[in-house]
Formats: sequence, structure tokens, C-alpha cells
Amino acid sequence: MKPDFATIVGLFGGFAVVTAAVIVGGSYTAFYNLPSVLIVIVGTFLVTTMSYSLLDIIKSQKLIARTLFLHSDRPVDIAYSMMDLAERCRGKGILKLQDYVTRLDDQSFQHKALQLVVDGLPAEEVNKILRNELSAMTARHSSSAGILHRAAEVAPAMGLIGTLVGLVQMLANLSDPSTIGPAMAVALLTTFYGAVLANMFFSPLASKLEKNSAEEALINRIFIATATSIGRQENPRRLEMLLNTLLPPTERVQYYN
Repeated sequence: MKPDFATIVGLFGGFAVVTAAVIVGGSYTAFYNLPSVLIVIVGTFLVTTMSYSLLDIIKSQKLIARTLFLHSDRPVDIAYSMMDLAERCRGKGILKLQDYVTRLDDQSFQHKALQLVVDGLPAEEVNKILRNELSAMTARHSSSAGILHRAAEVAPAMGLIGTLVGLVQMLANLSDPSTIGPAMAVALLTTFYGAVLANMFFSPLASKLEKNSAEEALINRIFIATATSIGRQENPRRLEMLLNTLLPPTERVQYYN
């Protein structure tokens, strides 16, 4: 995997622009308020955890961190490599897969798919096992994206709650002018923090996680189709047609042309 510069530049660049605007304004210390941080950041985490569980939140961190990286190969490139592999197995037999499999990461989906074929499982059983694995993976990704979407909903709400807290504090102490400023800071900064977190962090990462999940699912479907086809000892031309039903029209495989 390689860094996803679009995500990295967009994420850190967005925060850098807002930070620069604050600093240029000359009053950057006014944008820090501890009560506002507690209400929005800590409050968002706690309320989001209520919707799921602490274990779900912890498990999602690894998947969320992966949004900063891209797959090293495009689906169409992987499809061509699978066609090469299918053609090789057609000429030399399925057991020749073993040399290829030993070079793969033993935790990868591709390794699991091809190892099942090498172990001699029936093609239908291989297909069933791999589809169950794919469904479980998709469910994990969907849960992590759901956590981010939920956090994006909660952050502005916590900002609104903080605004109400600040206004109540201000109205309750109108007789003391020295309390009006800190209360207004809480009222305004909580809304600011909530909007920034929701629209510049949680929502974009959720969208990128969903995009990456869809691409990984496509790649894994290519592996499933390849493993099933090799297990059935089918003509690779049929695999080519099958892969083209999975790939976008602009990235169709033309292996035999």
C-alpha cells in the first residue's frame, strides 16, 4: 500500500487553511477554550460510543487509519495478473499454484483464496467460503464507516449543546460583565469545533472509507472469480468474460486481443 496523497493533502491542508486564517487574524489564543473542547471532542466520543460499543470503536481505528493509504495496484492490473495465473495453471496444472501462493502474505485475501484451491477443496465450497469472508469484511468496513457518520452527526449537536450552555451561563450572570466574555466564548467555539470536526474530519473520512471498501471488495471479487475458475479448471477465456462483468466499462480486460 502507498500513501493516499489526496486524503493526506485534503485533510491536513484543510486544517492548515483554517489555522492560518486564525493566526493571520492575530487572536489565535481566543480560539482555544477548554470547556468547549470537553463538550465537543470528549462529548462526541462518549455519545458515539453509546451508539456502538467501546470494542467497536477500538476495532475501527485500524480501518480508519487505512484511509490514508491506497491499494498498490488497480483492479484492472490485478485482473490481468490473475489472467496470467489462470493461463499458467491451465498449462502446468493447479499444483503449480503452490509456488505462487508461498510468495503471498499469508493474511491476504488472495492467499486464502488460492490456498483453498491448492488444498483441493471443491470449487463450489471455495466460492462459498470466500463469499462469506467477503461479507464479513464488508460488514466490518460498514461498521467503521457508520461510526464516522455517527460522529459527524453528533459533533454539531454537541456544538449546539455547548452553545446553549454558554448562553445560559451568560444570561444567568448579566449582572457581572466579566463573565459575559467567557460564556460567549463557550457558546461560539463549541459550534465552531463541532462544524470543523463534522465537515472537515468525520464526514470526509467516512466517504473515503466507503470508497476504499468498495474498491477492496471489487479486488476480492476478482480473487474469488479467479480461484473458482482455476478450481473448476475452466478455459481462461471464460474467466476473462467473468472479470469483465465485475470491472467498470472503461477498465475491461482484453487479455486475448
